[in-house]
Amino acid sequence: MLVLRSRLTRALAAQAWTPQVYSSFATGPRQSDGTFYEFRTYSLKPSKMNQFLENFKKNVHLRTAHSELVGYWSVEFGGRVNKAFHIWKYDNFAHRIEVRKALAKDKEWQEQFLIPNLALMDKQESEITYLVPWCKLEKPPKEGVYELVTFQMKPGGPAVWGDTFKKAINAHVILGYSKLVGVFHTEYGALNRGTVVHFFYEMAECIGELLSRLVHVLWWNESADSRAAGRHKAHEDPRVVVAVRECVNYLVSQQNMLLIPTSFSPLK
Repeated sequence: MLVLRSRLTRALAAQAWTPQVYSSFATGPRQSDGTFYEFRTYSLKPSKMNQFLENFKKNVHLRTAHSELVGYWSVEFGGRVNKAFHIWKYDNFAHRIEVRKALAKDKEWQEQFLIPNLALMDKQESEITYLVPWCKLEKPPKEGVYELVTFQMKPGGPAVWGDTFKKAINAHVILGYSKLVGVFHTEYGALNRGTVVHFFYEMAECIGELLSRLVHVLWWNESADSRAAGRHKAHEDPRVVVAVRECVNYLVSQQNMLLIPTSFSPLK
């Protein structure tokens, strides 16, 4: 125990006295204007997906009267099915608090949608995210399919891997292999996916893992087939390969989800 305590003390001391290095990935417009995006994911009971979406379609105007809906999708591939994924925009945290209070008092919303549909859901998840300063939320030119790619980056934060990550994303954008909608980093939610299995063996390593950061990249393609074709071309393009190869050095894990926009989604 004395050895563990000593190692923990040294690890904390190192963090406390290490000079902070900041990156453009983590500083900039998002701190000044306060705008953030809430990612909400609803896991629905089997066979209830269509019923839930139809009910929301009928009552979506009641919800959007309180805050802006960016997009609403069903998950087609990647992870658990029967999931609805949606993004809401807020000016700041005070704005979100006002919206939640207003929804709680909105009898029409409560009685027509929320209460009847709670029984259709197994699980609700929420993440608070910010757009990275070098990216604006873009609207695709026409209807298509979306891909949400979630990256868990290594400890150290954007000061270590921010510029490399940006280069990898821009390589795909500049060469036209896919349309970028937005790049978001998580502030509240599934920030830390590091394991604590090695707690009693490598305390310092465990502390580092807890600093892992999730970054979400939302892409648009005309179809799943056009996405596949673009991906194959990108993998053969040496410019993309070089940028991605460098970024992979900072990657812990990656998850891809193919999203189909609903008929009432602002992003089609």
